[in-house]
Amino acid sequence: FPTTTWWTRNLLMRIEQASPLRGRRVLVAVSGSIAAVKTPLLVSALVKAGAQVRCLVTPSGAALVSPVALASLSRHRCYLDADQWNPTASRPLHIELAEWAEVTIVAPLSASSLARWSLGSADGLLASVLLATEAPVIAAPAMNTAMWRHPAVQRNWLQIQDFPGVIPLLPVSGLLACDRVGDGRMADPTLIQLAAESVFSRGPGAIDASNDWLGKSVLVSAGPTQERIDAARFLSNRSSGRMGVLLAQAARFRGATVHLVHGPLDLPDAWLEGLQRTPVESADQLSTALQLELPSSDVLVMTAAVADLRREKAPEDKLAKQQLQAVLSSGWAEVPDLLADLSHQRRPGQLVLGFSALTGNDTHLLERAESKRLAKGCDLMMVNPVDRDGRGFGDQPNGGWLLGDGWHREMPVTDKLSLSHQLLDALIKATDQAAESMDS
Repeated sequence: FPTTTWWTRNLLMRIEQASPLRGRRVLVAVSGSIAAVKTPLLVSALVKAGAQVRCLVTPSGAALVSPVALASLSRHRCYLDADQWNPTASRPLHIELAEWAEVTIVAPLSASSLARWSLGSADGLLASVLLATEAPVIAAPAMNTAMWRHPAVQRNWLQIQDFPGVIPLLPVSGLLACDRVGDGRMADPTLIQLAAESVFSRGPGAIDASNDWLGKSVLVSAGPTQERIDAARFLSNRSSGRMGVLLAQAARFRGATVHLVHGPLDLPDAWLEGLQRTPVESADQLSTALQLELPSSDVLVMTAAVADLRREKAPEDKLAKQQLQAVLSSGWAEVPDLLADLSHQRRPGQLVLGFSALTGNDTHLLERAESKRLAKGCDLMMVNPVDRDGRGFGDQPNGGWLLGDGWHREMPVTDKLSLSHQLLDALIKATDQAAESMDS
């Protein structure tokens, strides 16, 4: 296709406007934690993304956030415990809500509601819905640090993670309403929305939160690297880090333990919550961090856009403008090929997914990409034709081709979260094939 056409412009516009949540049925449940004051922000964001939203509030939750406010923001009545048994209703409310919802979000999840859920108690509307639903449940606990760390709470938290379809979002550290600094803050509403979008980004028939990555360790690199020119300038590129971060979160939502090594990012801070992270700047720092984490990882995903050149010795001071031309014309060295180095260091059974930004004709592009995949020694390579709309650095959508051993598959332009799930599906398949090969 030409670089820019009416068709591609309109396709990209539709992709950006079509949220995975559009038309989806989302139940938001609020229990008794002061973090409930943030839930209206989540409800408003879900509605703006096109979701059909219903809310229910526990008695203690209703003391902290107004059911009227939730009803107004969701454009639908807010359900209370008193509504559960209505003599005029033909079916129990908790069954109606459980069957209506395509995903349930419990935000915040209090210690009391967590305990009832873990024990299988049906005491109250929320507890009954959680037992009756067969849809995914996003659990976002929030409480005082000491409460969160109590052995009984930790036992209950581990218990619910064994339930089918649960997507656990750990609380984060920060200043709590009780003035204590520590773990216990509810996950940011932006991250909770991302988890809900992830549920609906898994392809046809995949309203599925099965933890198919549970027990696997994934190492992801993301974002650009920066190489110093002087104290004020650096060489870099336009990578935002969006592809790598969304892939890391998608793997985490599917049960993986994820370590993200990233350069400077241009993304919402909330998207990084819940990930083990190592921030870096230069290619040397990226290499060191990846070498450290590689031995304990099952899969390496290299989405980072590594700068190609670095200064052999960068000046400590800011150069005058008149000095720049002389400095830029000499003293540069190639950055080592991190993907090739790491691919050749991996142990048997480890899988590597590389990314390659290329330009040019389809046929020649795929030939060059396959040569690149073989030279770098990676199992799978995602090729981005960055000279085409919607597939370059910083774009919200992405697409291209996925190459494996003797095959390639076109990856149509879609949002990066959906593409992340497609790549994780391909990696799961490759992991199974590698395991079968080693067994035989």
